[in-house]
Amino acid sequence: MIVGLESPDDAAVVRMSDDMAIVVTTDFFTPIVDDPRDFGRIAACNALSDIYAMGAIPLVALNIAAFPSKTLPMSILGEILLGGAEIAAQAGIVIAGGHTIDDAEPKYGLAVVGTVHPDKVWRKGGARAGDALVLTKGLGTGILSTALKRDLLAESHEHAREMVRSMTTLNARAAEIIRTRKTTVHAATDVTGYGLAGHLLEMIRASEGVTAELIAANIRALPGAYELARDGVLPGGTRANRDHVGDDLSVSEGVDPALMWLASDAQTSGGLLVSVPAEESQALVTALRDEAGLSYACVVGYVHAQSSSDSPRIVLR
Repeated sequence: MIVGLESPDDAAVVRMSDDMAIVVTTDFFTPIVDDPRDFGRIAACNALSDIYAMGAIPLVALNIAAFPSKTLPMSILGEILLGGAEIAAQAGIVIAGGHTIDDAEPKYGLAVVGTVHPDKVWRKGGARAGDALVLTKGLGTGILSTALKRDLLAESHEHAREMVRSMTTLNARAAEIIRTRKTTVHAATDVTGYGLAGHLLEMIRASEGVTAELIAANIRALPGAYELARDGVLPGGTRANRDHVGDDLSVSEGVDPALMWLASDAQTSGGLLVSVPAEESQALVTALRDEAGLSYACVVGYVHAQSSSDSPRIVLR
């Protein structure tokens, strides 16, 4: 076991030989949008993301589903599974089976197996002073999906469509560019339920003697998310994330509160967050934008040496 519960990361990693390890992960959740095929696509992307966050390549997946067969037509489950299959095809893998149970609320996701060279595993810990923090997607899926639930935004609206487009974009191409450019990845994770600040805090805690700085002006929101955050349209998970990081996140005077909420927003199928040497960061961002079409990719902050044990782990300034 290379990565297990003794040092929690985005997935488990087991060495099989000198040049091959398997990576195993699972994720599933309740619907975030009304369209069942979009829900399947989003859930599959989200589950696959942890494979890419470990620097691995997916190999095969199994469906995990719960469905109220007595109250909803089975055709809806079929659409959910078709959505998952579409994303699996994009990822170049097959869904080889799975398991479904009867439940009062629909749930869907994948169990995924991938492969990686044992010496090329990306870990959540390892960020170094002098690194830049590169984020590959925009923020705000939690805020936008809350607006959908509150009927403040229609699924046909361009902002909702952009949210779905982001959540159904695999992190495969971003990970491939990072690998093929031979970028020096000191630490990596994906930004999901704990938000940017929460997952960055995990990264910093797993690293030695460092703190992080987030640049408020560099936080890039999906269309409509900033305005909704400014108006107080916030999911409970986003508020809980801010409470969870507590004093480990210091917000400088004058920072727009909406940007603080975006940094805390609970994401679904968010982007990769990688800690790389600062001198490699701008070329990486350019490649992510130009070669993968990831227009929201940016340097969102920096890693610094920790000055004292009681200093905030993250400063948003």
